[in-house]
Amino acid sequence: MKIGVLKETYSGEVRVALTPASIPALVKLGHTVVVERGAGLRAGYTDEAYTTAGGTLANDRTDVFTQADIVTAVRFAGANGDSFAGDKALLQPKHIVFASMEPLFYAQAIQPLCETGATAFAMELIPRITKAQSMDVLSSMASVAGYKAVLMAANTMPKMFPMMMTAAGTLKPARVFVIGAGVAGLQAIATAKRLGAIVSAYDVRPVVKEQVESLGGKFVELPIDTKDAQGSGGYAKEQTAEQVQRQQDLMASVVAESDAVITTAAIPGRKSPVLVTKAMVDRMQPGSVIVDLAAERGGNCESTQPGETIVTDNGVTILGPTNLPATVPFHASQMYGNNITTLIKYLTNKDGSLKLDTADEIIGGTLVCKGKEILHPQVRAALNLSPLQPPAA
Repeated sequence: MKIGVLKETYSGEVRVALTPASIPALVKLGHTVVVERGAGLRAGYTDEAYTTAGGTLANDRTDVFTQADIVTAVRFAGANGDSFAGDKALLQPKHIVFASMEPLFYAQAIQPLCETGATAFAMELIPRITKAQSMDVLSSMASVAGYKAVLMAANTMPKMFPMMMTAAGTLKPARVFVIGAGVAGLQAIATAKRLGAIVSAYDVRPVVKEQVESLGGKFVELPIDTKDAQGSGGYAKEQTAEQVQRQQDLMASVVAESDAVITTAAIPGRKSPVLVTKAMVDRMQPGSVIVDLAAERGGNCESTQPGETIVTDNGVTILGPTNLPATVPFHASQMYGNNITTLIKYLTNKDGSLKLDTADEIIGGTLVCKGKEILHPQVRAALNLSPLQPPAA
């Protein structure tokens, strides 16, 4: 099958879905690759690098859709905003799309995608199971975001992270508090520790304590009932209003003592929980920094402005980045491309076609629509569609 690689059209998105390094593995499976001119340039991958690796260049975007059976993108459908309208007009029933689509948060964008008759796999729906780890886009991009968040905090703070003993005196290390110990949080802990900070972290799931401590962080234990805190796929379950309030009350003193706070708490397909209130920010010292990785979903900090950097009246800087992986596009694209390549390998039959057996846990968990039918149970629920009946035995 012919695999097309699109140039991203979403504002500020400079990653690319497949890098030249993925092409030999795909060719070995019997596929060919056609790339929109300039698709990887902003991420550091030239057109020449793609052709040298065995790919061909399309004349324009329309040519990619005309030639390709499989279409790959970083952002598509709901994740691509208003730009999706142009791509929708080019989609045909023959197309199989692999991209991030925000199918739960922007489910309404899946309906027009489905109407084209194309088959679509939403990469952020990859099940969090052992055999799908190498396909997990969310984990890959969260790792990049956690790393970059700490660098942003270090660059913004008026202090240095490590302890330094100099002729001019001893400098105390910065105190960094990470809220949420998922993939992004753990990477933030590791990065802050490498920079020499004193790191502490909190998560509603007590099972992550060992992981936090293995990276050199101190796990902050709050006396909250967390026996049902972990949901499916290793994510934290959405907490009740009472539980959130209790967390806020107990975390207030830890936040106040921190030089930098990195917040990473997110619920898939839902608005981010507010964990750091304005009152908590008011208790922080001037020069302190909050980097809110949940900004795109409303933010974990009550004062966060998505995509903006603000300074409060008491001198606390709050950063609300909305697409941190795109600020490290070379390696973020490499990781994203490896995720897609691994999934295509998993789906490829010996004759080069793709298997689309929805009974398979990975396929059924990622396939959003096929044959003008929305198949994914969670997406159907988000659109208030009745559940599909299982096929007769």
